[in-house]
Amino acid sequence: MLKVRVIPTLLYKSVGLVKGVGFDSWRRVDTVLPAIKVYNMREVDELILMDIEATAEGREPDYESIRDFSRECFVPFTVGGGIRNVEQIRRLLRAGADKVSVNTAAYENPDLISEGAGIFGSQCIVVSIDCKKIDGEYRCFSHSGTKDTGYSLRDWAAIAAEKGAGELLVTSIERDGTMQGYEIGMIRQAAETVGVPVIASGGAGCYEDMYQAVTSGGASAVAAASIYHFTEQTPKEAKEYLGERGIPVRLR
Repeated sequence: MLKVRVIPTLLYKSVGLVKGVGFDSWRRVDTVLPAIKVYNMREVDELILMDIEATAEGREPDYESIRDFSRECFVPFTVGGGIRNVEQIRRLLRAGADKVSVNTAAYENPDLISEGAGIFGSQCIVVSIDCKKIDGEYRCFSHSGTKDTGYSLRDWAAIAAEKGAGELLVTSIERDGTMQGYEIGMIRQAAETVGVPVIASGGAGCYEDMYQAVTSGGASAVAAASIYHFTEQTPKEAKEYLGERGIPVRLR
């Protein structure tokens, strides 16, 4: 079994880092550079930074800011928000991102996944999937969780993997920010559908939630935000908890 990764998620707006519940009610919690510096010291495996305004505002990623952030980030760095074409992926990678996360634009043009994977390698392409459970089915939503794409999780995950996604970041919209635990059924469905790593996201409230996402959900990595912003729990302790229970993790 590959080592399970513990990944903080940073949600970025013009005001700084924010966090809400159910993709709404955004509350400022920090600024980006200090948070990155703290996480560098807390044994995180990777960081994910999402610009949550870029797509809604119809603008490109903020390459200069990404360049500044990446200079201070000493772990693999995934960047998402506003990506619509291969040239933007190229510019983000040149600015210091190690991977990019695509969401809304991939539904509109699934070949963006295959084009990006073909040029830069699948390992650089993360497909972000935001889901709600509707009438017993996990449905995929775009535009920051506001627009039903018409795809089920199972169908879209299969397409994304077939197109060349290196991994999937699967987030429960309804669990987001609640700290009530991951939507295990959703994570399991994605993991059983594809052969690429699945990152569990949305709802982590304690280390046991992460353990369940891995053991019951089949996740290869666990992403979280609120647990680190609003409690005393840390990524380092999360890895120790998982390691003590037999989950392979990277411990320094």
